[in-house]
Formats: sequence, C-alpha cells, structure tokens
Amino acid sequence: MSESSPANHFIRQIVLDDRAAGKHGGRVATRFPPEPNGYLHIGHAKSICLNFGLAGEFGGTCNLRFDDTNPVKEDVEYVAAIQEDVRWLGFEWTELRHASDYFEVFYRCAEKLIRNGRAFVCDLSAEQVREYRGTLTEPGRNSPYRDRSVEENLDLFRRMRAGEFADGARTLRARIDMASGNINLRDPALYRIRRVPHQNTGDAWPIYPMYDYAHCISDAVEGITHSLCTLEFEDHRPLYDWCLDQLDLPGDPQLTEPLRAAGLRCEPSRPQQIEFSRGNLDYTVMSKRKLMALVQDGLVDGWDDPRMPTLSGARRRGFPAAAIRAFWERIGISKQNSVIDVGVLEGCVREALDATAPRRLAVLDPLRLVLTNLPHGHEERLSFANHPKNEAAGSREVPFSDTLWIEREDFMEVPVKGFHRLVPGGEVRLRGVGIVRCEEVVKDETGAIVELRCTLDADTRPGQSGAERKVKGTIHWVSARHALEAEVRLYDRLFDTPDPDDDADGKTYRDHLNPASKRIVRGYLEPSLDTVASESAWQFERLGYFVADRHDHGAAHPVFNRIVTLRDSWAKGAGR
Repeated sequence: MSESSPANHFIRQIVLDDRAAGKHGGRVATRFPPEPNGYLHIGHAKSICLNFGLAGEFGGTCNLRFDDTNPVKEDVEYVAAIQEDVRWLGFEWTELRHASDYFEVFYRCAEKLIRNGRAFVCDLSAEQVREYRGTLTEPGRNSPYRDRSVEENLDLFRRMRAGEFADGARTLRARIDMASGNINLRDPALYRIRRVPHQNTGDAWPIYPMYDYAHCISDAVEGITHSLCTLEFEDHRPLYDWCLDQLDLPGDPQLTEPLRAAGLRCEPSRPQQIEFSRGNLDYTVMSKRKLMALVQDGLVDGWDDPRMPTLSGARRRGFPAAAIRAFWERIGISKQNSVIDVGVLEGCVREALDATAPRRLAVLDPLRLVLTNLPHGHEERLSFANHPKNEAAGSREVPFSDTLWIEREDFMEVPVKGFHRLVPGGEVRLRGVGIVRCEEVVKDETGAIVELRCTLDADTRPGQSGAERKVKGTIHWVSARHALEAEVRLYDRLFDTPDPDDDADGKTYRDHLNPASKRIVRGYLEPSLDTVASESAWQFERLGYFVADRHDHGAAHPVFNRIVTLRDSWAKGAGR
C-alpha cells in the first residue's frame, strides 16, 4: 500500500497557500493534543496522521501535548499509553509538552484579562449560570457580579488561587457578550475552583483553567501555526480567536517569562484554528465514556481487548500500523461528517497483510484423517513456499504423515449442492500432497464422526505422472503427529448492529454487544510456528490472518488472535 505521494485536501491546500504567501514565516507547526483521560481510539488516529503527516511533509514540527487541565479524570496510565500508541502508529513528536507546563502562564493571562476589564469573578452557581445563559433563540442575562471593579476581581481571583474558597464557590468568566448568537461567547468560564491534586503539579493549584481557554494559549505558546480540530470546535473558534486577540502573546513577553525561566522553548505565535470532520466507524462506539464503561464493567477484557476500537486494541488484534495510516489516507480529510464502513478498514488490513504475512497451515476445528495405504508411522518433509507472491520469502519444510488433521467443515457426509470438498467415496486434493479418496467414515457411540479413512493416489503427488489430474476441491491439513497445539482466539466485531449508539428502539449500546465477538478454540498448527515472536502476523491458509498475542503468547503456551478473515463475512450477501 503506497504512502509515497500525499493526498491533497482542503487543509493541505491552506498550508500550501499560507507558505506561498509567507504567512507564519513559511513555517508549519502542528500539535496532537489529547486529554489523558482514556486510551486513544481509531478515530484519534485520523488526527494523529493529519498533524504529524503535514508537519513531516513540509519539514515542520509536531508536538505531542497533553491537555491535562482536568485532574479529576486524568491518569499517568493514559499518558504512557498515548505515547506508546503514537510511536506504534509510526510517528515521533518534536517536543513533549503538557498544558500543566503553562499553568503560571494561564494565570498571568487571566490577570491581564481582569486588568483590561475583560474578565470577572462570578459567584453564580453552575445551575444559576445555566439559567442566566439563555437559549439559542433568547439572549442571556448579565451576571449580577459582572460589573465588579478590577481591584475586587483581582483580589478575589488571587484568593481563589490561594485556596480560600470551596469548590464551585466562584469562577472566573470572560466578559464578552451575553446577547451573542454564539452561546460560547456568553461570558464563558475561564477558571473553576477544584481542590484536586494534579499528576504533574501536585497540590500547587486549587484552580484549573477551562479547556477552551487553555487550548488556544497552549497553541500560541508553542508557536503552533495551524491548530487542527474536529468540527465540534467550529463554534468555539470565535472564543479561541477572542482570547488570542485580547492577550497578544507574541507582543507581551511578560506573560510567557515563566517558561523561559524554566528553560522551555517559547516563541509565541498567532495560530489559526481549522476544523475537519471526525472519523466515525459503523459497528463501533467511539465515546470515551462508553469505552470506559465497557472496561470498568468487565464487558471487555481491558482497554487493549482486541475487539475494542482503541489503538492498543487494534495493535493487540494484529492490525498493522501501516494499514491504519493507509485507511485514513484513503478516507481523506473534509468538513463532511459521515460514518465510514468498518469493512473499509478491514480491507486495508487485508491488503497490508496479504503483502507481508507469511503463509502457514493450521486447523481450528479438527477432524482426523488417516491415510490407510501409507505405512503406519510414515512421515516425510514437504517443501512449501512462505509466500506465493514473493519468491524472496523462500520456503520451509512441513512434516507430513499418515495421520492428519483437516477442518471438519471440509467433509460432509450428505453433501449439499455445490459442495466440492471431501464426501464419502469422493476425492479431493490435499494441498501440496496429492489426491485422496474417502473410503470409510468412522463414528463413535453417539453417532458423531471421529475419523475419515482415506487412500492417497501416489500417481497424483507432485512430480508424478498424474499430478495434473483434475479434482474440484483442494483442502489444507496438518500432520497430527507433529502439530503444535495452540490457543486460538477468534475475534469478530464487538457490536452486531451498524449503529450501536442508536437508542430509538429503547435499547442501549450494551444490548447490541455481539455474543459471537470472541470465541476460543484449540487449534493445531504446523510446528514451524512454535518459536515465533509475539506480534508476528501470519496467514493461516484458507482461514484468515492471525497474530501471536502481544502479551499472552509464549513457547510454552502459544496464543494466536484472528486479525481478520480472508474475506469480509459481514458484507451484504456474504451469508452470515
């Protein structure tokens, strides 16, 4: 899958035009700014690829910045996981920053707004603020505290910082316009009191900045040129611009002096915010709240459960990072919200693995097949190509014996129309061996089929005179005497409906969990898989692509996860 020539889109065109006009001095500086309150998911990968991709293409910079302004929901576990995911996806940041690095800057900016009459301390409760805000059709009302003097506001704000007031007792609000048609400009909160220790700053701050306020200042402080956000921030852009206009960070070095004193690079810019559509997939939920609930309620096996849409889940499932990058390149960047068929992502995974995954033989639902015309105990080594489309991948030897495992579905005692595999008295080609004929079906006392007794036509073996004799079916096998027994986890989509978020029928996403999304079987694999490394991916011929589990796989207990089937079994008319 080629990633050589970047696809053009409206944001890339903006960057090209800006560079041609000399805007931002021709620089390109982006950032990926996750909140460390959960694991990244496939949708976040769209923003990662966009931000890092643009910076890479134009010789610019891209920071990884944690917007850690809400310590109630944040955790160092998420910080570590996010860094690991970005690197796994194939990117390296220019600088690692945290919004908490700028707490003193945010505070100085707030005092500047107060001094300039652009912010005030408000005593309204959260419920009263909502009551005063108005509606989409009715203007809001001014807070009774809106006209406090600069001196009183500075005094109260400094006492807020000193920890004098209880949580929720006061907020610092911007003074903009309570009659604005954009509700985000109706004197939004800039700071709230929250006596919660922070992972980076400990108990130093009993007040924390609001996201919209901190985000634009963080961008400016880091010299960001193009601040790329998803569409829900479009209505917040006027507030973003208002804050930057009022503060003039490039023209007021006193605001950023604490960063220079701390040795942090600081060349403030006037960034521009540009919005693009989110990446939504069908058969998936992307809400962090819902993903958190799935984990906390034990409905999945953790954040990296291979059924989860998290990047750590995709990695453990065996999705190649290159396939995720190619997927978002194929989908493109626009302002049009849409839900993408998850089958497109799975198709990118298949394309990537088809080119790279070595082939191996495996049987997951075994039925014993005995070749009665071979000597008891017969065994030999057969040569198989590691990859049919890549001679450079070489070959390996596979043991063959008189007792084999085949897939149970490759035999049918009473065949249906169009069945071209093994039937009583019928013939089929054993992959790489020759043609066998089913002579006898052995059943146990319950009537279940336990063994097939067959004969091998020696003239049809490779290199023999009858090797070209035609039969309709070819099946794979594993030597029962040499097979590696392994735990194989058959993963499928976590939800059984395209829109699990749709609760119009009174059901929630929990009611749409797919009971067949995880099935564990004991598989029999060719023995060359006994020493493979964790996270190595393979095609089990005729069955699908599989990966050695990232955490549980080992020589003493092999564990393989199904990445995807060979064909889309969910596609319309696929016969699920």
